[in-house]
Amino acid sequence: MDLTALYDGTTLAIVVGGTALATVLRCGRSDVAATIRIATRQLFAPSRFDSEAVRAALARAAQDFQRNGPLRADPRSTGDGEFDDALHALLAHRSMARFDDALADAREKRLGPAEAAIRTLMQATELAPVFGLAGTLISLSQMPAQGVDRGAYLAAIGMAVHATLYGLVLANLLLAPLARVVERHARAEEAARHALAQWFEAEIAPAMMPQHEPRGHHHHPGVAA
Repeated sequence: MDLTALYDGTTLAIVVGGTALATVLRCGRSDVAATIRIATRQLFAPSRFDSEAVRAALARAAQDFQRNGPLRADPRSTGDGEFDDALHALLAHRSMARFDDALADAREKRLGPAEAAIRTLMQATELAPVFGLAGTLISLSQMPAQGVDRGAYLAAIGMAVHATLYGLVLANLLLAPLARVVERHARAEEAARHALAQWFEAEIAPAMMPQHEPRGHHHHPGVAA
C-alpha cells in the first residue's frame, strides 16, 4: 500500500485549519492555549501525584496530632501544596471543616483547567468531521461543469475521500482519545487525593474531639449541717 497516496496537503490544511479556527472561535484563545499546554504535558511529561509519599507524610502528621493534640501539633510539610495548605488551615482554626474547605478550594483550582481542556477537546472532536464534510463539498465543487475531464474528476473524488478521512481520523484517533487521557488522569489523581483526605481525617478525628474532664474527678463542696 502506498501511504503517500493518503496525503493531500491542501485538504489537510482545510480540515485541520478549519477545526482549529472554529475551536478558537467557540472556546476562546485562552482555553485553547491552556488545552495545548495540558495535552502536551500529559503526552510528553505527565505529572504523577505521589500518593505513597504524601500518605507517609500524612501518617507522621496524624501521629503528631494523636500525640500532642491540635494545640501543640506541628506537622512537617507533606511535599504537596494542597495538603500543606489544608494542614495550615486545620492548625490555624482547629477545625476539620476548614481542612475540608481548603482541599475543596484547591480541588476547584486544580480541576478547573483540566475540565476546560476536556470541553475544548470535545468541541474540537465535534468540529473535525464537520470540516471533513466541508472539504468534501469544496472538492466536489471543483468537478468540471461541462464535459468529462478524467483527471479533474479523479482529483475531485480523491480530495473528497481525503477530507472525509482526515476529519474522522482527527476526531476519533487524536482529539477524543486525548480528551480521555486528560480526563482519566484528573479522575485518578482526584480519587487518590480524596482517599488520602478521608483516611487522614479518620486518623485524627479522636484528637480533634473536645476533651472533657471525667465526672468522677469533679469536686462537690459539702453542705454545712
